Amino acid sequence: MSMTETDAAADREIVTTRVFPFSREVVFSAWSDPGQLALWWGPQGFTNTFQVFEFRSDGDWRFIMHGPDGAEYPNHSVFRVIRAPERIVFDHLSTHWFRVIADFEAVGPDQTRLTFRMQFETVAECERVKVFAVECNEQNFDRLAALLAANSIGSSAQ
Repeated sequence: MSMTETDAAADREIVTTRVFPFSREVVFSAWSDPGQLALWWGPQGFTNTFQVFEFRSDGDWRFIMHGPDGAEYPNHSVFRVIRAPERIVFDHLSTHWFRVIADFEAVGPDQTRLTFRMQFETVAECERVKVFAVECNEQNFDRLAALLAANSIGSSAQ
C-alpha cells in the first residue's frame, strides 16, 4: 500500500481507544452477549431494543436505539468477522454505510486495550459524522466501563 492510500484511509476513519481494567474475555463478552450489549450500546441517555442478534459471520444485527428525546433510530448491521476474543467486524447499513472494526488486545494482567475504528467510504462522510461521533464514542465507552465495573462488583459480591 502506498503512502497516499494509507493517508486516504486515515482520512476516512474515526478511531477511539481505551484501556479497560478487565480481561479481554470479559470485555469481549460485553460485546457478544446481547443482554449486556443492549445495556451500554450508544451515547449517554440512549436505550436499545434488539430485534435480531445473530453473532456470527454474515449474521444480522437489527435494533432500535431510543433517544432521550423519544426519537427512534432503526439500525441494521451485518457481522463480517468474529474472532473471539480478539476482533469483531461489522458493516453498519442504516442511513449511511460504514465498517466498524473492534480489536481487543490484552495489555497486562486483566487489562484490555479496545480499539474501535469506524471506516467510511469517503472523507466527506467521515467528516460529517466525526462532528458528533467522536464524543458519542467516548460516551459509549463510558457506558461500557460502567457496565463492566457493575458486573465486577456484582460477581465479587456473590
